[in-house]
Amino acid sequence: MLKFLPLGGMGGVTQNMYVYQIDQEIMLIDCGIGFPDMYMPGVDTLIPDINYLLDQINNGARIIGMVLSHGHDDHIGALPYILPELPEFPIYGSPLTVAFARDRLSDKKIERDIRVVPGKETIKLSNNFSFQLITVTHSVPDTRHVVVDTPVGRIYHGSDFKLDKQPVDRVLSDMAEIKKVGEQGVLLAMVDALRVEQATWTPSESSVGPALEAEMQNVKGKILVTLMSSHLHRIQQVIDVCEKLGRQVVFIGRSVEQNVVSATLTKKLGIPEGMQVDKNHLAEVPDSRLCVIIAGSQGQEGSSLVRAVYGEHRTIQIKPEDKVIFSANVIPGNEINYYSAIDELSANEVDVVYPEINHQIHSSGHASLPEQRELVDTLGAKFVMPIGGADRHRALFHKLVATPAGYDHRHVLLPKTGEVLGIDQSGIRVVDEVFLNAKAVDGLGIGDVGPVVLSDRLSLSKAGIIVLVIPKIKGRYELMDMKVVSRGFVFMKEADEVIQFIKEKTAEIIDEDQKPLKEDELKKKIERRLAKKLYKVIQREPMIVPVIVEM
Repeated sequence: MLKFLPLGGMGGVTQNMYVYQIDQEIMLIDCGIGFPDMYMPGVDTLIPDINYLLDQINNGARIIGMVLSHGHDDHIGALPYILPELPEFPIYGSPLTVAFARDRLSDKKIERDIRVVPGKETIKLSNNFSFQLITVTHSVPDTRHVVVDTPVGRIYHGSDFKLDKQPVDRVLSDMAEIKKVGEQGVLLAMVDALRVEQATWTPSESSVGPALEAEMQNVKGKILVTLMSSHLHRIQQVIDVCEKLGRQVVFIGRSVEQNVVSATLTKKLGIPEGMQVDKNHLAEVPDSRLCVIIAGSQGQEGSSLVRAVYGEHRTIQIKPEDKVIFSANVIPGNEINYYSAIDELSANEVDVVYPEINHQIHSSGHASLPEQRELVDTLGAKFVMPIGGADRHRALFHKLVATPAGYDHRHVLLPKTGEVLGIDQSGIRVVDEVFLNAKAVDGLGIGDVGPVVLSDRLSLSKAGIIVLVIPKIKGRYELMDMKVVSRGFVFMKEADEVIQFIKEKTAEIIDEDQKPLKEDELKKKIERRLAKKLYKVIQREPMIVPVIVEM
């Protein structure tokens, strides 16, 4: 039996990490990060829960290899956090994907065996697993789908893709090879479902170039283009336009600078000689001859773009005669930061363009409904499973892609998060269920910020904190000398009645017990009872922290 488990859960777009297991052998596909939402203040990124893997390893299982589908961080970004917890095993990918993965690991000074898979070569990991990579188009070059051959059947792992008919690098999706795979028989096809809501073919990436050129003409000052740092096809088109307009380019931001170096070395990006400017010599180039390709397209706090927008960047200052182009859609959850950066530029009378103004300056890297249908029809798999989308996308894929293709509900797989699928010749079914809880990365901490800490942070952000300093002399609480300190709750100088209410109610709570409680029990009681009383009076729920001070 082949077991299958997405460690990043189902019904989400990020944290891509998939387990394929037969007996004691495990093959992994991808190792990506996720992005925190508004209910996770202070959290930088999320990484998949690998406790299932660790349990399997402790029981004698071994990981025989990992395959990386492409170079986006939601597919490779968790490598430096997760690999140190796992034993050594080979990692495979296309040339650019391997280069990006090595960069991520080098940043954390981690060394691992990462191998480039040439062409369509079939790699045999063991008697249970072999795989082949198939070229598909996406928003980062060298994207691959993974064909996994096992004793129970062939699995087509079709993560992020589009069927771009005019790609910038002229490397088309290998539909001939995909057709060949389908003719040989596919048991299960997993297909990227993210853009199933879009009924028309996703516009070609090459259509963005003319739109960018139109926006970049007749700009008196410098041009700043912000985009996803791994979107090398978009970067190439900006470079091509700059060459036509007589502008030089400079790359600003660690992620984009690093990716450009790797892409140049792997010949996935071409920069004409003498066109690139060193960021430390920008004063030598007039603004009218300069284009800045800068990281921070989502308005991320601390990014190069945001620091430039707010006048805090040591190298780049944005002036009213400049033009800023956001060649990226906002990712759900980033709306506040994204539009705050645009609003700040607009308030400073800077010409700023974003997809809502000109939708042609961005094209998605994901297949829409007709492209998904074409892939499903070409593969002709016995079972299909939508991946890479939210629950609404998976449901629509069932309705709009699978059902018209002749699949009934028994042959469309919609597993829930934590469900382990068992696959054999008799069919596919849920054989186990595990609890998955993504780990939060907060600064240098990994996994030490849990639900309780996040709940406390949310409470602080919503209603502030009250600290009750209660003196205790010779075993007796001196309630008349109690002090109340608050932050983010009320302005102390104008809240005498509230402060007096807190003191009175705290004193009542302490005095109502005939037998003195232990300090920990008393603190919990004060927190619980005072919170209820405060909410009835002022409809707020601040964090309450009683502190007993022995005098």
